[in-house]
Amino acid sequence: MPSPSLKAGSRPPWVGLGAAVWVQIASGNSYNFPLYSPLLKSVLGLSQQQLTILGVASDVGESLGFLPGIACNKFPPWAVLLVGCVLCFLGYGVIWLVVSGTIGSFPFVALWITLFIAANSNAWFGTAVLVTNMRNFPLSRGTVAGILKGYIGLSAAVYTVLYSTVLQDSALNLLLFLALGIPVLCLALMYFIRPCTPASGEDSSEHVHFLFTIAVSVLLAIYLITVTIVQQLVSLSDAISYILVAIMVILLLAPLAIPVKMTLFPSRARAESSDRLAPEEGATQTDPLLTPSSSATHLGSFLEAEYASDIETLIAIGEGAVKKKRRPKRGEDFKFQEAFIKADFWLLWFLYFLGVGSGITVLNNLSQIGIALGASDTTILLSLFSFCNFVGRLGSGAVSEHFLRTKTVPRTVWMACAHVVMLISFVLYALAISGTLYVATALFGICYGAQYSLMVPTASELFGLKNFAVIYSFMGLGNPIGAVLFSVLLAGDVYDAEAAKQGGSTCVGSACFGLTFIVLAIACGLGFILSVILTIRVRPVYQMLYAGGSFRLPSSH
Repeated sequence: MPSPSLKAGSRPPWVGLGAAVWVQIASGNSYNFPLYSPLLKSVLGLSQQQLTILGVASDVGESLGFLPGIACNKFPPWAVLLVGCVLCFLGYGVIWLVVSGTIGSFPFVALWITLFIAANSNAWFGTAVLVTNMRNFPLSRGTVAGILKGYIGLSAAVYTVLYSTVLQDSALNLLLFLALGIPVLCLALMYFIRPCTPASGEDSSEHVHFLFTIAVSVLLAIYLITVTIVQQLVSLSDAISYILVAIMVILLLAPLAIPVKMTLFPSRARAESSDRLAPEEGATQTDPLLTPSSSATHLGSFLEAEYASDIETLIAIGEGAVKKKRRPKRGEDFKFQEAFIKADFWLLWFLYFLGVGSGITVLNNLSQIGIALGASDTTILLSLFSFCNFVGRLGSGAVSEHFLRTKTVPRTVWMACAHVVMLISFVLYALAISGTLYVATALFGICYGAQYSLMVPTASELFGLKNFAVIYSFMGLGNPIGAVLFSVLLAGDVYDAEAAKQGGSTCVGSACFGLTFIVLAIACGLGFILSVILTIRVRPVYQMLYAGGSFRLPSSH
């Protein structure tokens, strides 16, 4: 029988998606490091090198999601979110105690571990909501991944607005908010992040609902970048600042209008679907998914069956009534150890690592890149990246979903395109031609965001949703490994060497990152080649899964 937790299926999955938006904003708390790092440096007397090492702790912490991935298959989403709340409270709470002077001397190693713990809360938050919503919307994986990853991209701008208004530009207040405000918010949303009867795609208004959610997120992105620029140019009164924050909150609440509308005005398709799913009086209640079927119509019941006990199957195998299940094929549910030995798994990992690893290098050094290449105000540069990062995350999910359903174009094609455009942006950075800095940053931001949103549904389509949490978390290791190899060992050493030649700690000119950009461009070229190879390998899988424009489950044996 299905797990009792799925009795909540009467609740539309849109409630969980609306709540997930807020949790995703919360899970971007590591983006605040540049806001409070100057306070750490001044209060604790840290060097720039030590501060950079702390930045790596934040990168590693937010990306190390292997344990959350395992937990998602063992425990309900609320338990995974609870762990994230505890880590967030402990990590940022201790940092606040240190910088406020409540705690005296604090070893640097202990500070690194504390920041790692604080940032690791993001992995628990993000994994819980992403995995739950991917399972609740299995027919729209690309769109859902794009929306959720897009809101993470917007989190930096949300925190910036809060920091400059409600928190009054105080890094100490920001740390206190991170330690108390985020855990309280996620505790309040726990109840809504849970498995529901998966969306079947039969409701004709579902496409409109996704368009509404995307439109609201785009409006929020435009609003945030506008507010950020206005705050840099004009001094606003407290009253106006709080009004701007209130508008931001309303836009964040907007996705909840969908479940409200569905409750007040239930569609005919949903009513008919409920009638078909309701057992007739006196009929035997047998799970229709126990009979072989590859129809997308039965996808909801299929996912519920994943939670069912395997005792009956094991007994049947023992009695010889059922043959032992063969190893899964691409598109079916893989265990992690089964996926781990597949060439497609490692092709996807390396092309993601090359794209995100090279991207995190530019992101971690974007302010220094701007100064080296002559930018007068790096704040605008950071805001431009944030907006384009959001566009890439959201747009790649929607675009890949459209072409997948209409032309069965594998998502890896768009990963190949992203690598090519990133290569072009790195060449523009390296050439340092006047007027190209902002163009290169915009192109880079879009493609960097796209890498995140494309990897998520691709992994789920190749290796299934049952153990997706663990597989997705392992893929995410490409981020911290790239940060160490490309950012610390390559960019940091090259920058320091050039700064030493100029006789100071700050480097100016194209030579500061020239060699770094060349290496990153080569990495993206290699990523493009791997993307092409993977596309050729998986194209038959996508033709099978999306034949006729609708998702089909692979036949089970």
